[in-house]
Amino acid sequence: MGKLTGWESPKILPFSDITLDPRAAVLHVGIQAFEGMKAYRGPDNNIRLFRPLDNLRRFNTSLKRAGLPEVDSEELLKCMVELIKIDKDLVPSYPQSLYVRPNMISTSPNFVFKQDETLLYVILCPVGDFFTDSKSKSVSLMADPNYVRCFYGGVGQYKMGCNYSPTIYVQDVAASRRCDQVLWLFGEDQRITEAGTMNIFIHWRNDKGDNQLLTPPLDGLILPGITRSSVLELVKQWGGTVEVLEQYVTMKELLDAVNNGRILEVFGTGTACVISPIGEIWYEEERINIPTPDDGLSTRVRKQLTDIQFGFSDKHEWQYLVG
Repeated sequence: MGKLTGWESPKILPFSDITLDPRAAVLHVGIQAFEGMKAYRGPDNNIRLFRPLDNLRRFNTSLKRAGLPEVDSEELLKCMVELIKIDKDLVPSYPQSLYVRPNMISTSPNFVFKQDETLLYVILCPVGDFFTDSKSKSVSLMADPNYVRCFYGGVGQYKMGCNYSPTIYVQDVAASRRCDQVLWLFGEDQRITEAGTMNIFIHWRNDKGDNQLLTPPLDGLILPGITRSSVLELVKQWGGTVEVLEQYVTMKELLDAVNNGRILEVFGTGTACVISPIGEIWYEEERINIPTPDDGLSTRVRKQLTDIQFGFSDKHEWQYLVG
């Protein structure tokens, strides 16, 4: 896209390298935003997307914050559907899926903060389970307050590369402590915000004995995950057995709940992992064990979600039929 010429006609091309001017702004100041979603092959052999317009609406919020041009969500979705139809043989069967990655980069050939040219493209890749290196079905997290993922007024709530690249070193630190991912804390009270690249949920009984499912609020630090939103909506539909709340839990509160046997389970959510149980947290040189029940809330909601995504359940408004 040129600033004066607007978008060129979309093209579907074989996968290939991209040639960029070495002055391209994305290479120097990282002007970029992306999305991630999946296509699923159901038992009827039809291919479905899961809430794609929600992803593309989020894409536009990221693009706007990055100073990049927004897209017509409906038109981009049409292009993506055509691409998936052409490459339909790439869509594997359950439990695998096809990852769909829209990406926009600034290709403006200058060294200053000026964006005259951009490139929007979409690529596909078959994927399996995200945490393939884990030795069990649950993951372990390093909680170290010396590292912060984001801050208020920043871009933590957007899907931009600059959110992720600074975390790679911290991920290596976590690996050196035999942890799979990082539990991101924030503030002097050490609020729990996210788990690696996942939103986090805590299922517990509070100090009054109430059965609650908690996840941090969307207050500027938290990525508005599509899976996060889906879990909140589904569990609320179950009725009054679980109180669903969007509120922070501090490490002190979590430790108190663990020590008093009030933690039922903790899990992360995201497009890549869907739902990932958390079995251990490394904190202040100690390893804290978290229950991972086979029949927990996360197991029930994961099945409900994947049944919708793959089309095992009845037709649902969150399904978008590709064909």
